[in-house]
Amino acid sequence: MKSRALLLFVLSAFIFGSLSCSAAEQRASNTTAASQPVTLPEAERTRIAATEKKESAVAASYGQSQQVSLNDGERIEEVSAAADRKIIRNADLTIEVASPPETQHRIVSIAEAHGGFVVTSEAKQRDGGDSANRTLDIKLVVRIPEDQFGGALDKIRGLATNLNHENVTGQDVTEEFIDLEARIKTQKALEAQFLQIMRQTGKIVDALEVQRQIADVRTEIERLEGRKRFLENRSSLSTITVNIQAPKPIITVTETGFRQSVRDSVSDSVELGSGIVLFLVRFAMVMVPITLLLLLPCGLLVRYFMRRLKRIRLAEALSTPAAG
Repeated sequence: MKSRALLLFVLSAFIFGSLSCSAAEQRASNTTAASQPVTLPEAERTRIAATEKKESAVAASYGQSQQVSLNDGERIEEVSAAADRKIIRNADLTIEVASPPETQHRIVSIAEAHGGFVVTSEAKQRDGGDSANRTLDIKLVVRIPEDQFGGALDKIRGLATNLNHENVTGQDVTEEFIDLEARIKTQKALEAQFLQIMRQTGKIVDALEVQRQIADVRTEIERLEGRKRFLENRSSLSTITVNIQAPKPIITVTETGFRQSVRDSVSDSVELGSGIVLFLVRFAMVMVPITLLLLLPCGLLVRYFMRRLKRIRLAEALSTPAAG
């Protein structure tokens, strides 16, 4: 019994050792095969290298083209957003020129050449001491397309010999314009719903109520569309106001000496004496009629009453002693 068990133990150890040796040999052979390089034919290696090079070039060009297309897309989007912006531009100029009427005609020509037109033209004559030196002050208001605003403004500015005042403003109304479009769409959708409800209603009272709601919605739509048209008009056509003035005359002051001062004093004295004489003459001419028509009759009446009063007193004084 013991010999049989010993035989089984030896047989099991032999089988386990043989299996372990075969597994070790298998791992060694696999390692050796993996460490040795795989030899391919020369044509196959050339074809694989060319394919890999072509794939890498295609991938690089695709990445570059994708980056360029993304940049172009962003640039196009920015340009389109800038083109769609609604900006109201206004300019106010005050210029001095030698001939305001001629400059007025040239500004009208500039506006028409840039696709614009004249809104108002106002001329006012400047008051002066001498009628021959009176000049005109002209005010022009022109409308220019938005894309021609800068060029027209530069040409009008170039007409001035002296630019007294310039004010250029820009108001961005894009946000308000987009808001108006959204509100108009909402109101139109509401109007369509009300129209559908009115078709389905069968009562006159309900129909009248829906019709009143439709009228309110239509009024709001017309108001919003009017505001939208106003913004479109003001942003598509810029306004330039030009005040055209002639140069003001320059007053020169000359230096005076002693002789000129003496002459001025003498002329002032002569003017003063002649003024006094004229005053006396005028006074005498005024007082003569007054004396003859008013003072002389009054004096005669006063003298008559004074003499009468003296006679009465004298008669009273003579009669008083006789009575005594």
